[in-house]
Amino acid sequence: MREVSKKISYKGKDYKIVFNLNVMEIIQDEYKTLDEWGALTDGKAGEVNIKALIFGLTAMLNEGIEINNEDNNTKEPLLTHRQVGRMLSEVGIEDITEDINALVVESSQVEDNRPNA
Repeated sequence: MREVSKKISYKGKDYKIVFNLNVMEIIQDEYKTLDEWGALTDGKAGEVNIKALIFGLTAMLNEGIEINNEDNNTKEPLLTHRQVGRMLSEVGIEDITEDINALVVESSQVEDNRPNA
């Protein structure tokens, strides 16, 4: 598992969406497993569960904001569920769903950089 991020633009501003262990923990606390959350948000079994999608995206966006605040000593406020819902409406469910799925897959592609023992 490794932290990966992507950027999305909304109303002229770039937002970093991050998938890491902190986000995984938040999703697991709400949906028990990442697989359960993924089944609700990938759209393979039919309609995407919007509440689950917004929940995960909110966690990913807020993790990006928190990282940015720590790295740059800033105090940008976290986004609410409703703000992320508006963002999702404008950016598009299909595009965001693809970005989120790509983040999850990419983060799970573990690179083993340990020297051979």
